[in-house]
Amino acid sequence: MTFTRAEVCTVAVAEVFRGDGEILASAFGTIPALAIRLAKLTFEPDLLMTDGVAFLRADVPPMHGDAESEAVVEGWLPFRRVFDLLWSGRRHIVMVASQIDRHGNHNFACIGDFRKPKAQLLGMRGAPGNTINHPTSYWIPNHSPAVFVEAVDVVSGVGYDRAAALGDRSKRFHEIRRVVSNLGVFDFATPDHSMRLVSVHPGVRVEDVVENTGFPLVIEGEVPETRAPSDAELKLLREKIDPRGAGQKEVRV
Repeated sequence: MTFTRAEVCTVAVAEVFRGDGEILASAFGTIPALAIRLAKLTFEPDLLMTDGVAFLRADVPPMHGDAESEAVVEGWLPFRRVFDLLWSGRRHIVMVASQIDRHGNHNFACIGDFRKPKAQLLGMRGAPGNTINHPTSYWIPNHSPAVFVEAVDVVSGVGYDRAAALGDRSKRFHEIRRVVSNLGVFDFATPDHSMRLVSVHPGVRVEDVVENTGFPLVIEGEVPETRAPSDAELKLLREKIDPRGAGQKEVRV
């Protein structure tokens, strides 16, 4: 079956949850929300999914539709109890990034000087606590030098260099596992935790990624291609998870 860039990205984000088991999976953005559903329906059935209010869903509702009429509830998780999971490392969130640097420091607070920003964005939200207390990954639908920057304007999420400066108190749960963009997949599995290019999506060249990144990436040998969705994954995405094709609108090609 043929596939789209958005479907490749969805599978790549789903893969960040591989091996997580019974933890709370959370997401910012359409592609990450689709990816959690795909992971739960395939290789990580024990992932916990919240309905965003007070319950954990045992079923996997489509991205759009009357989810409440067929909800299968497996647990009670009001907002105040989310922090019990968060502080103990039993959560993995995929956040979006307006800026990210080579060590995984992240910004979606504002652009420019924090005291007088050029553009006000989401604010800090839960990013500082998320990045210190449990695994975090990032989804970036438009890979450009304006997003992948030498230094973020404001640190919302804590990267590896700043976590190291905090000492032992940051080491227990801090993990920036993956960055997935519309061009490729990245991690920080290098001696100094600098961002490494793990794979490029089908149709993307390594040169395309380098040209659109505002700092030197670690590139080790021949960079492989991000794996394509299987026919079974495509069927789930198109018929069960995202029948209206919402994910296609989020990815810039």
